[in-house]
Amino acid sequence: MRILIADDHEMVRDTLTVFLNSEGRIQVLPAASLKEAIQLIEAKGPFDLVLLDYKMPGMNGLQGLKQAVADYPNQPFAILSGTAPNSVAQEAVDAGALGFLPKTMGAKSMVNAIRFMALGETYIPADVMQAANSVEDPFDNQLSQRETEVLSGLCAGHSNKEIARDLGLQEVTIKLHVRTLCKKLDARNRTHAAVIAKEAGFA
Repeated sequence: MRILIADDHEMVRDTLTVFLNSEGRIQVLPAASLKEAIQLIEAKGPFDLVLLDYKMPGMNGLQGLKQAVADYPNQPFAILSGTAPNSVAQEAVDAGALGFLPKTMGAKSMVNAIRFMALGETYIPADVMQAANSVEDPFDNQLSQRETEVLSGLCAGHSNKEIARDLGLQEVTIKLHVRTLCKKLDARNRTHAAVIAKEAGFA
């Protein structure tokens, strides 16, 4: 079995490689970006499975996956992530991936899942699917119209002052909305709130 692991974190690549190699009869090749993964597919592919990190350079969310699937329709791909929201799992499969692997999975479970997908089967952890189906979408149900407008401004990279001007509000009011948004989205700051929104497809 030949597996390509594409992840910009060397420790993740090395750890997974050790896990897979310990199982025997599995050859693992590493890549640090989508570009490197594509080069390896061209030079040494196809592989039984290519794992693509959701956040590594070149991916742009699921756009990189979609392009890879379109360019290499006979090459099985799967998404690997430690930060993507649970909803991305189903989106990845819909985009052509064989599955979705959270980096929080145990070593044995990870290896078993990789073997499963290498055989052509679709894999998404049951707890991820349950969470994706049960958690309310904060963008549909929790944000007020004004909060949605402020979040749009954050996603566009506008300052509080610019958002205030665009919405005809005081800057202090925008600051209060940003604070509420961070609490509702469990974001560390305004930039993190924008990242969360973009990853969830808000903007």
